[in-house]
Amino acid sequence: METVRRLQIAVACLVLVIVGGSLGYMLLGFSPLDAVYQTVTTVSTVGYREIRHLTTAGEIFTIFVILVGVGTALYTFGTVLEALLEGHVRAHLERRRMDRAIGRMSGHVIICGWGRVGQASAQYLASMGHQIVVIDRNPDRLTGIEHAHIVGDVTEDQVLHEAGIARASALIAALETDADNVYVTLSSRALRPDLVIIARARNESSKSKLLRAGADRAVNPQLIGGRRMAAFALQPEVTEFLDVVMHDETLEFQIEQVEIRPESPLAGRTVREAALRESTGVLLLAIRTDTGRFLADPPPETPLEPPATLIAFGAPAQLDALRNKVEGAS
Repeated sequence: METVRRLQIAVACLVLVIVGGSLGYMLLGFSPLDAVYQTVTTVSTVGYREIRHLTTAGEIFTIFVILVGVGTALYTFGTVLEALLEGHVRAHLERRRMDRAIGRMSGHVIICGWGRVGQASAQYLASMGHQIVVIDRNPDRLTGIEHAHIVGDVTEDQVLHEAGIARASALIAALETDADNVYVTLSSRALRPDLVIIARARNESSKSKLLRAGADRAVNPQLIGGRRMAAFALQPEVTEFLDVVMHDETLEFQIEQVEIRPESPLAGRTVREAALRESTGVLLLAIRTDTGRFLADPPPETPLEPPATLIAFGAPAQLDALRNKVEGAS
């Protein structure tokens, strides 16, 4: 802002010198065009001959224009050059700093598209302590955001590489059109077969296309928002409780998922043998089997066959204990 203010003052001074010089030469008998021409050539130190013979008063006035005008012109041109160089240098340094920051990230989430959906996703992820890299082709959208970001076309593989897709844990495709989200999903899945990809679907008919393109989940924000509003109308307390548990990081109790892998010491054991409630204090709400089916309130004889996902409810310390037990950590 300081550079802009200086530039405005410099340009205003130069304009005043040219206007004042032109008026002065007109008083000395020059025509308007000749007066402007004489002033500009004098201020710019071009050194062309005078348009007409100068009287003593004209010579004195020209000396004054040279002393005032040349200094003003040099200051103005220097300020313009400084503003241009400063802008380029600042942008270059900012880009290098951003590239280094992204290069140090691992396990971050890439958000493609900085619209309302992308911003809401970033807000939640940031509140949970996750690192974020935002990609958008519109530089105006990214002005002043606090997250690491890249200005570019996310449909280009090079941009995804710059965002650290090789080290990312997940990608959210929240672009404006379903066609762009399908393209990003295809590109991302080709670059990272194991990446978790969540894609926005503006139309329900596009969800199947996004899933076929490789998205793990295709989400229609409008549909989800409508269902939540209806749920609040019918069961406000239940809905608010689930909303708080899932999205309020300040709440003592949370719902989280923990995956049981083949190397887990709990693999193949039953719910009774795992004794999760007794050893960790968590409440096991459900198990998602390898077929994708949810078993709510699983009975004690239910086997924990990997890959299975435990949906548990508990305090952060209890959930940490569950993760350690599943991973076999002491």
